[in-house]
Formats: sequence, structure tokens, C-alpha cells
Amino acid sequence: MASKDKTLTDAFYETLKDVYFAEKQSVRALTKSAKAAKAPELKAAFEHHRDESGHQVERLEQVFEIIGKAARAKTCEAMQGIVSEMQEDLEDFGGTPAGDAVLIGCAQAVEHYEIARYGTLKSWAMQLGHDDAAKLLDETLQEEKAADETLSHLAETIANAAAGEGEEDDESESEEKSEDREANSKLAKSDDGGKAPAKKPAKAKAKD
Repeated sequence: MASKDKTLTDAFYETLKDVYFAEKQSVRALTKSAKAAKAPELKAAFEHHRDESGHQVERLEQVFEIIGKAARAKTCEAMQGIVSEMQEDLEDFGGTPAGDAVLIGCAQAVEHYEIARYGTLKSWAMQLGHDDAAKLLDETLQEEKAADETLSHLAETIANAAAGEGEEDDESESEEKSEDREANSKLAKSDDGGKAPAKKPAKAKAKD
């Protein structure tokens, strides 16, 4: 049972440790994602955000200094779960047409978690009077939102389209075969060897 002495300051510090762990995990995940990505634009986006995440770790260390606490990481079960799912998806879809689309989905799961956490930390920092810390946290929050928007754009313009190409080809091929069968069926019905059917002679009228 939680101690009644716990305060928002305690919650801020514990969450800060959680995000410190998560951000370090994010750097590793982005490194793997950059290596696995096939589209050059996606690879570059992962590499860019990996470098940003390295600076975000440094910002978190500055926040620890501001509140007078040692920079410590606390195991983040949520991030571990997301990273574990990413690894499974890489094993299942790596190298396939859907690989990049799946990578983006996993990366956005990371971004959405971090956006939620940094938003909370920024709000708490402001409530606790840590204005300098709030500014640092907001810088990172805006970077996370921008990264998420970039991933959404790449998903819509590159990855999802590439993943669907094979399926569209299959559908087109199926439609073509169906049209061919229909055309052949019509030809078979009308095919008379190029000759018009002979008319039967009219019956002579009976004389009275």
C-alpha cells in the first residue's frame, strides 16, 4: 500500500526515472530500426530521431540536476513490452514488402508512449515551479510530436503503399483472368466457324 507521505514531487521523480530508462531503450530501438528499414527516407528518419533521442537523454540528465537528484533509471515495463513486440515483428516481417510499414507502426507506439509521458512531466514540472525543467521537457515533447508526424507521412506516402503493391497486383491479375474468361465465354457462344447458320427452306403452301 502506498505511503500517505508521497507527494507530486515523488511522482515527478519516479516518472522521470521511468522515462530516462525508456529514452535509452528508444535509442537502441531506433538504431535497429534504421538498419532494418528498406526505404532510404525511412532509414534517414530513424537515424535522425536516434540522434535526437541521444540529446533527449542529455536533457533528462539536466532535469535531474535541476531538481537536485541523481540521474537514475527505473525499469519501464511499458517500453520493454513495446520493444519486445518490435523485435518479434522484425523477425516476422523483416525483409518483406510490409516490413517498413510494420516498423513505422512499432516506432509510433514508442512515440505515443513518450509523448504521453513527456506531456505529464512538463505539466508536473510547471505545477512544482520547475520552469527550467518544464522548458527542457517541452523541447523534447515537440521533437517527439514532430517525429510522429514524420512517421505518419512516410507511412502514407511510402511504406503502406509498398506493402499493398503485392496485394494490388494479385487483385489486378485476378480481375484480368476473370475478364479473359468472360470474353472467351462470349466468343465460344458466338463462334460458328465464320459462317452464318443456314436458313431452313420455307414450307410450300398447300394448294386447295
